[in-house]
Amino acid sequence: MDRSAHPSRAPSVSGSAIQSPSSSLFREFPVSETPPPAQSGNSLLPIQPSLGSSSFSHPLSLRPFAEGLPGGSPIDPHGVPSDEALDEDVADGELDPLSGSARVRSCDVYLSFTGRRVSLFRLVKWLRAELEMQGVMCFISDRRRCKDACAHSIAREAMEAAAFGVVVITCRSLSNAYSMEEMRIFLERKKLVPIFFGLSQGDCIARDIVHRRGELWERFGGDLWTAYGGLENEWKEVVNGLSRAELKWEVNAGNYRDSIMDVLLLLGKGLGRTSVIEKVNRWREMVAKELPFCRNLHFVGRKRELMELEMLLFGDVKGKHHDDYIEISTRTRHRRKMTGGSSRRDRIAKENEETRSKGKEPSMWKENENDIEMEGIGSGERPLRLGRKCSATHLLYGKGVACVSGDSGIGKTELLLEFAYRFSQRYKMILWVGGEARYLRQNFMKLLPLLGVDVHMDNELSPERNGPRSFEDIEEEAIRKVRKELMRDIPFLLVIDNLEREKDWWDGRNVMELLPRFGGETHVLISTRLPRILNIEPLRLPCLSGSEAMSLMKGSLRDLKTEEADALRIFEEKLDRLPLGLSLVGAILSELPTTPSKLLDSINRLPFGEHTWSGEDLILRHNPFLVQLLDVCFATLDQAEKPDKLATKMVQASYWFAPSVIPIPMLVRAACETSRSHHGSQFWRSCLPVSSCNWMMSKAQTSKADASSMLVRFRLARRSTKNGYISFHDIIKLYAHKKGDGGIARSVIQAISTEGSLLQHSDHIWAACLLLFKFGRDPVAVNLSTHDLLSFIRRFVVPLAYHTFTRYSWSSAVMELLRLCTETLEALEDSFLVEVDNTRNNSSSMRRPKGQSSIHSDPLLYQDLAHLRAMLLETRAKFMLKGGQYDIGEQLCRTAVSIKEVIYGWDHPETQATRETLEQLMRNRDLWL
Repeated sequence: MDRSAHPSRAPSVSGSAIQSPSSSLFREFPVSETPPPAQSGNSLLPIQPSLGSSSFSHPLSLRPFAEGLPGGSPIDPHGVPSDEALDEDVADGELDPLSGSARVRSCDVYLSFTGRRVSLFRLVKWLRAELEMQGVMCFISDRRRCKDACAHSIAREAMEAAAFGVVVITCRSLSNAYSMEEMRIFLERKKLVPIFFGLSQGDCIARDIVHRRGELWERFGGDLWTAYGGLENEWKEVVNGLSRAELKWEVNAGNYRDSIMDVLLLLGKGLGRTSVIEKVNRWREMVAKELPFCRNLHFVGRKRELMELEMLLFGDVKGKHHDDYIEISTRTRHRRKMTGGSSRRDRIAKENEETRSKGKEPSMWKENENDIEMEGIGSGERPLRLGRKCSATHLLYGKGVACVSGDSGIGKTELLLEFAYRFSQRYKMILWVGGEARYLRQNFMKLLPLLGVDVHMDNELSPERNGPRSFEDIEEEAIRKVRKELMRDIPFLLVIDNLEREKDWWDGRNVMELLPRFGGETHVLISTRLPRILNIEPLRLPCLSGSEAMSLMKGSLRDLKTEEADALRIFEEKLDRLPLGLSLVGAILSELPTTPSKLLDSINRLPFGEHTWSGEDLILRHNPFLVQLLDVCFATLDQAEKPDKLATKMVQASYWFAPSVIPIPMLVRAACETSRSHHGSQFWRSCLPVSSCNWMMSKAQTSKADASSMLVRFRLARRSTKNGYISFHDIIKLYAHKKGDGGIARSVIQAISTEGSLLQHSDHIWAACLLLFKFGRDPVAVNLSTHDLLSFIRRFVVPLAYHTFTRYSWSSAVMELLRLCTETLEALEDSFLVEVDNTRNNSSSMRRPKGQSSIHSDPLLYQDLAHLRAMLLETRAKFMLKGGQYDIGEQLCRTAVSIKEVIYGWDHPETQATRETLEQLMRNRDLWL
């Protein structure tokens, strides 16, 4: 077969030329330049067109054909599967068939794929983005969709220059001339990195494919080389080469990210890039603890909810059987004609015009090469919906955002956690963010180091700006960097658990401003008690079904008698099928030698204590049987731990910590510092004669490890993926707080002061600050002695401010914390002066808060107080220098200089250092005048 007998044309079937699938839609462009049928001894090289060919008679375009072959049959007469047969879930968006991160001749990796499936696009885009992030020059190509000779020439040049060829192999690849050529070339060079997608290496046996053996090839097999007019021997040689390849990755739903990272590691080693190897190893260390909690082994039910979340986020749920599908009415996709009909742009323009007629500015997505951000959120306008138009009464399917709503204890966190564990391989990392109002911003900014983002705080003088960066600009830049990382083609799952409000507690910023754009590769999953959030109707979480409730309570119990099963049904009814209460029943029945009927009888005989539950204790107020069940649990703990009651005190102390995982040593210390005679112990002690019966646990004193283990076994606490950490449900903490002693908060402060570490426990240090200083309308919960307060500020507050400001750019909270600390020290200093005046006048000293010692009796303490106040003023001045507020910073710094001159003198190094800060403030102020 002579090459000259075959002019430049598309691949042929049985020797007859066929037209490109999209040539009927784009007739102004020539037909694709594709390799002709090869003969023995010749390679599958595409013919290079001459400069005078008709391929250059029109402007060239490297954009892919947007449409497939209309009216194509699933299987052609030669037994070769068509596009429609293989691509059951065609992607909405198109991926450029030729795209590279650098010039063609300097590319390191040639990445090839064939197909238009959504999952395939997601994999290829993810791999390309990872390579570019690691600094590996990558050229990506789907040569089947290249529409001119120039595009094929560029792809061929990239193949020759690349050090490795990564080919994503699907069933379609084996009937595609370009894919077969690419695999043959890199197999000969021993540089092929095959990624089997939708099939395994064991499936690539030429004999099985030709004779249609197996479920896969029964549909897609046959004489696949005839699809492009190739030779049987050459085709079999490539297929057999794939079956013998030592390096291979078989990608499926259970190993997406592991396979991609393994490929990155291989390419990094092959290219000699140690930085790639180091980054992959660091990622593996971080991903081992990406989720805060261990997987719940007692999780039951929620099959429908899990499938609906998958539909909301991915939009391409596939079930093995018809019964696996959830019945959701979705929009039928129609191909839009080239002419006629209103486009999306027209619809957006119409909506914005209607908004302007009402006197408002329209909200819109603004895109540029560096970032994508939403405008109009803070001012209350309606945000523009991506994808189909949808009101708040409908769910956005396949747009990458889902919200789960329900009462406390209904199992929202459990559902999100189970979803994250099930689908973790579809994401590079699960980013778990606590949504509690006071900690949301801090938790969100902690994503910066996880995403590998550096925030530089230097406020350099730049002629491009009209003035120095403000604190708002610094925070905006940090948030923009996080959102930019989340808007790449690398998929993350951002989970915001227990979102309490739509606006930030510190500065009123809308939560939407923190989130990435909906519809991208990163998905957002939110749980909340609010009926609606972000103008999105949430997935309302119902109670468990009767069979699921019974399964959760029975645990390991089998073959229950009728009376025992009836007792469990009474539990189910009285607890309103609340999963938290049902889980506690199951834990008691598993841990104690009792039966459901005996447990029910013991609860009914308990004295019911009258308690006033506030609005946040809604579940406890409306479910008194749950309160009685908790009484039994804590009575059991007290009986087992006489006389220390360590486990009970640990739960009481947990209320005052930050709403995150708590280190067990710190929690134990807080419990040990608590007074043994606490308010709740008397009530629980009255429960013991009734609830002990003959099924109480051993009365031997338990160790600290046993106390935490007991809490976990009774499901009052849950273990964290971080070794030595546990956490508690809000209902458990609220109950223990109401039954406990208010003085426990002081013990928590002492435990944090003793065991706390800035790098590991910054959130709990913030919790201590919220107890010590008056933030907002909340009163001061703990009054420390003057010596202890000064020590806490010096050891924790000042380092915490620097750490939070420089690493997370969270300036609003830092400046408020330093301001409150300064005002507290000023109040102490004023009390000292009043005390001195009263002493001189032989009058009674001024009454001080409980626990504070007299400063007059210790002059060195006053000097320490004044020095610390000057330090805080100077620290605030330095931050004002970073935030461009030079006038305020100058005033603060002058006050600090005056204090240090009185304490140390004018020429002391401390005073001179503060003067240098003052001079720098004045210089920067003058430069901007």
